Amino acid sequence: MIMDYMLLLLGVSFVLVCIYFLTKSLGATKFCPVNLPPGPHPFLFIGNILELGKKPHQALANLSKTYGPIMSLKLGSITTIVMSSPQVAKEALQKHDQALSSRTIPDGARNLDHHKHSVAWLPVSGPWRNLRKVCATQMFTAQKLDATQVVRGKKVQELIDYVHESCRSGSAVDIGQAAFTTVMNSISNTFFSKDLAHYQSDLSQNFKKLVCGVMEGVGTPNIADYFPVLQSVDPQGIRRRLTTVAEKIFNIFDGIIYERIQAREKMMSKESNDLLDSLLNLVEENSSDQLSLTCIKHLLLDLFVAGTDTTSSTVEWAMAELLQNPEKLTKAQTELRQVIGKDGLVQEFHITKLPYLQAVMKETLRLHPPGPFLIPHKAETEVEICSYVVPKSAQILVNVWAMGRDSSVWQNPTSFMPERFLESEIDVKGRDFELIPFGAGRRICPGLPLAQRMVQLTLASLLYTFDWKLAHDLNPKNMDMSEKFGLTLHKSQSLLAIPIKV
Repeated sequence: MIMDYMLLLLGVSFVLVCIYFLTKSLGATKFCPVNLPPGPHPFLFIGNILELGKKPHQALANLSKTYGPIMSLKLGSITTIVMSSPQVAKEALQKHDQALSSRTIPDGARNLDHHKHSVAWLPVSGPWRNLRKVCATQMFTAQKLDATQVVRGKKVQELIDYVHESCRSGSAVDIGQAAFTTVMNSISNTFFSKDLAHYQSDLSQNFKKLVCGVMEGVGTPNIADYFPVLQSVDPQGIRRRLTTVAEKIFNIFDGIIYERIQAREKMMSKESNDLLDSLLNLVEENSSDQLSLTCIKHLLLDLFVAGTDTTSSTVEWAMAELLQNPEKLTKAQTELRQVIGKDGLVQEFHITKLPYLQAVMKETLRLHPPGPFLIPHKAETEVEICSYVVPKSAQILVNVWAMGRDSSVWQNPTSFMPERFLESEIDVKGRDFELIPFGAGRRICPGLPLAQRMVQLTLASLLYTFDWKLAHDLNPKNMDMSEKFGLTLHKSQSLLAIPIKV
């Protein structure tokens, strides 16, 4: 029954696509740009979709070796421009930042009209600027982050306590899952002053599963993204599933917000004890013209989804690279223990005194950027880049994964060598286009300052407090370092490591 239903959907989808293209082809030929970047010849109807394979970031990196650092593909009905070098990315995201600042919106992100309220998916506009301003002034300034570092320190200490239990029992820790819980509770305590996840599997992990459901849904290849004419059909049911997940998350947010409003009315106080108080104050001050409760819920969804998954994945990749390179692990631990001393406590102010740890983070992000294509951009107008035409409405993919492994940019590009950053001024803040894992220009990730702090504090605490060995006595040389493609680039196999008390 299920197989018949899927075949029916595929058949209907194919017929609709054929009708769409045949209709479009009658009058559209004369509008095709004459100087698109080079690229592989597209097949009829499906274009170059088959070229993507299961790991599109790797497939497109290989194609760029043939067609160059800027190339064009037809993904279904979507003209897509792929950029794979720092020079091309700089011209696009710096010189043509305004023209290329819109977004290609995946159909899954349209659930509950999320794309109309999301700082990630909104076009550059008044509502988007309001949300960016809220992020910049209420969350991610140095002053705001300094004020909340005690919260992050407390949550990381809870992680260390959890790992201590595994240390006593000799059991392995799932690094990615533990880091995910730590980051989620750090964010939820900064926003709401309460935990939303737990380390122990027998305790409630509901919210954590919901956030993972959003990431998986948006990251699932969707035929409706290649053929927008099918969006009304939602052939794979991705938007419907994401709507169900988002409704459950918003119900949780509604309960927390309602409880807070009631408490504020009872106490007759507008004091800002956390981010939610600050946002509610803004709603009242602006009489909902610029910020509403609906906007708050969609903003919180963006921040939870983007912040937890990408940050925890980076911690897991960093630990995996260090365990595979024991001499680098020893070097990082030696630096930490020399700077902090014996029986100390890692704190955020230590990070500036830990250049090798910072180099480890940069090297991890070079090899394993959380979003291998960033969030897709969209051309608002036709522009010329490197003497080629980027047509209006084209999707722009910046392959930062390929840029991080470009042998013309990096020496020994596939080797994990944090030392390359010790004598280098290259940073991840969007100014050095060799390394832009968080993007660049006006669409750079607003949560970058928090992500840096959280990754470095979590990683430093795990390395300082414990020695580590791979589970099942696995030889580091035999580690599986393959990737699983999605909205975030995960390890195919979770990293299981056994902590050893120092």
